[in-house]
Amino acid sequence: MPSAMQADWYFDFNSPYAYLQLEQFGLLPPELHVNLRPIVFGALLGHWEHKGPAEIPEKRKHTYRYTQFRAEQLGIPFRMPPAHPFNPISLLRLTVAMGSGKDLVQKIFRYIWQQGNGMTSPQDWQALCTYLDIPNADDLIGQEAVKLELRANTDRALAQGVFGIPTFALGPHLFWGEDATGMLLHHLAHPEWLDSEELRRISDLPVGIVRKI
Repeated sequence: MPSAMQADWYFDFNSPYAYLQLEQFGLLPPELHVNLRPIVFGALLGHWEHKGPAEIPEKRKHTYRYTQFRAEQLGIPFRMPPAHPFNPISLLRLTVAMGSGKDLVQKIFRYIWQQGNGMTSPQDWQALCTYLDIPNADDLIGQEAVKLELRANTDRALAQGVFGIPTFALGPHLFWGEDATGMLLHHLAHPEWLDSEELRRISDLPVGIVRKI
């Protein structure tokens, strides 16, 4: 793997899969530099005109059951917050304001998805800020530059074709979902794989039918 390889990791705190994938960052090669980029998942859903997993009742139930199963399978501590989804904007802006470092991002994810704390009320927000020891969080998230950077992150993701979270963007290639972690690792070890004849063929298959909506 080239020594200076970089990847963008797009995430939103609403995603339990993002939490599970972040907990597996230790599997990544140390030469890979990862830029953690918080984005607004709802903006992706609006752009691509589709619903999130929590907006389809049976898919919501399946998602919660599967993430519990997957966490147990991986041996990662996991506890659903008392209500989901929640409004992540303040969390995302705070992350941007604090530099989007891995330690902070992981601390927030673990507060929600490992400790099972709620994020649906002003009291929940204040409890998180106390836990993080960031007394001026409200001032930080109100800065116009912070809002613009979060929007720029989301626009950057859309420009790269990101359609879901979590997503690794490595050059022109996207690896969506916690279950694509193995595929990402394989690509890093064997970068020629995505350029194989069969992968090129299936990446450009013609559309057989278009569903009328």
